Amino acid sequence: IENVQKKALNQNLDKRLNPGELVMKIVFEELVELLGKTPRHVTFKNDGPTIISLLGLQGVGKTTTAAKLAYRFSNRKPLLVPPDAKRQAAVDQLVQLGKRNNIPVFPLKDNNPILTAKLAKETAEKENYGLVIIDTAGRLHIDDELVDELIKINDVVKPDYKILVADGMTGQDAVNQARAFKEKVGLDGVILTKLDGDARGGAALSIARVSGVPLYYIGISENIDGLEEFYPDRIAQRILGMGDVVSLVEKVRTIESEIDRERLQKKIVKGDLNLEDFLEQMRAIKKLGPLSKLVGMLPGVKETDINEDEFKKIEAIINSMTRKERQHPEIIDGSRRRRIAMGSGTTVADVNQLLKQFFYAKNLLKKMSQGKLLGKMPFRFK
Repeated sequence: IENVQKKALNQNLDKRLNPGELVMKIVFEELVELLGKTPRHVTFKNDGPTIISLLGLQGVGKTTTAAKLAYRFSNRKPLLVPPDAKRQAAVDQLVQLGKRNNIPVFPLKDNNPILTAKLAKETAEKENYGLVIIDTAGRLHIDDELVDELIKINDVVKPDYKILVADGMTGQDAVNQARAFKEKVGLDGVILTKLDGDARGGAALSIARVSGVPLYYIGISENIDGLEEFYPDRIAQRILGMGDVVSLVEKVRTIESEIDRERLQKKIVKGDLNLEDFLEQMRAIKKLGPLSKLVGMLPGVKETDINEDEFKKIEAIINSMTRKERQHPEIIDGSRRRRIAMGSGTTVADVNQLLKQFFYAKNLLKKMSQGKLLGKMPFRFK
């Protein structure tokens, strides 16, 4: 706060910004500074495997994060290691994630976490694995037994990175965990889970301040590819309610291969867009995650502004149509509308509203693509 105050008082007022915007700019810059300025990357050794030891309490998503990390660096020939002698369910979970994603998992040896970690490192060195990810034991709280086990594992494998996995939704609890693990075991970095597209991010700010170690990644979904690099500027935007348009654009790019844009553009120009095209777009967008989360990345839009049920209703209505009706919605008369409403569990008014909005959008897109609306606009693009 003192830094913001000093900069605000000592900085010449930019004529393009009003005082409120200037303060926002200064706060944003300070947040980025606190969060680490630029993204940090895991660097890999040329001689032998790079070893990452993941630390964290039970329920923070540590095991799934281990699998996500291995998947992200699958070109490095990763090996997953589950040295948890007390929670067989955690070991089984990692084994299943490994099988599902073709990632090898080193077996737990003699129910001994330290021996398992030691043998895993030796195996990785002999068989030329480039990355070893140790999913250390998770407990409900940090106790002496857990700390002793973690220290012994660290002494045996000498990890290149000791990274805390913390739940981004828990706020102060995550901060306390970072402080405790740093003091008792040592930390080189943090991964925050469950930052799935909304405006949360305050935990990142507090952890960065308290721990003094960089944040490497954030978990944005439960999918195996749901791990992103931590960008300080994007998290700062979320904290200030400025949205995260860059991340949204990156998400949209992941489904571009599923959408034939050239074919769609031709249909728009000709006015041939139909409800099958509309349904195709909806299904592609749904693969990105809940729409409320996506829209929450836009500046000034809250998740609560979006009603997911409306989109489920639209899909149900279109699915209740015959293929011919979807391809030629103009043939849908009164009796067809009643049948569609009954089949989709909606009302005729709902069907009427969908068709009205579709025809309006179809006509508007056609005019825009042909430049017919430009003459009616108060300005022109040059």
